[in-house]
Amino acid sequence: MTQESVTLCGQKLDRCNHICAFFDSREDQYENLLPFLSEGLKNHEEVLTIIESEAHEEHCRKLKTAGFPYDDTLESGQLKVLTSEDTYVEGGIFAADRMINMLEDELAEARRGPYKVVRACGSMEWALKNLPGTDELMQYEARVNSLVPKYMCTLVCVYDINRLSGQAFADLLATHSQVILNGKLQANPYYIEPLTFLQSLIRRSRRPLVDA
Repeated sequence: MTQESVTLCGQKLDRCNHICAFFDSREDQYENLLPFLSEGLKNHEEVLTIIESEAHEEHCRKLKTAGFPYDDTLESGQLKVLTSEDTYVEGGIFAADRMINMLEDELAEARRGPYKVVRACGSMEWALKNLPGTDELMQYEARVNSLVPKYMCTLVCVYDINRLSGQAFADLLATHSQVILNGKLQANPYYIEPLTFLQSLIRRSRRPLVDA
């Protein structure tokens, strides 16, 4: 099973991917991502969105006003609208292993079901709240890359570019082979293969806090 036509920011993707989307406003985010999600429904794919609970009502309203058959697709299971609190930070804690397992279970279940492939958007606002386990985020982002070719999915991680540190921005570039920046989808020359990046994280964690 392969994923059919995937369009993002007006460009056709030539393969499934794990993409980092940098936006500076919610308006910009929805303008670029709603067509991507709508196309997934039309292609008979499972469409998964993960949003902060405080933004859940606005998110559902955006989907409805964009012409989504919201109630029907939600009832059929083709559209899933989850919260960060029930996924990424269940119990107020982020754990890379748990989230990888949760995501893989969702992708595997979709492959066995009527829709076969998934396209998803996950809001990463929770990562800016310094919750326990957030230090495992980049490990998670790197490991997600192994799931994309296995399950033929397109996954988009959404970040507010105005709130990222320089190190976080660099690490996100290192863990996504394509990025959305200034409303344009582009290949990322700073991408690092997952195993190499994970090894660099281990070396980084072993560095002393002060020079000898």
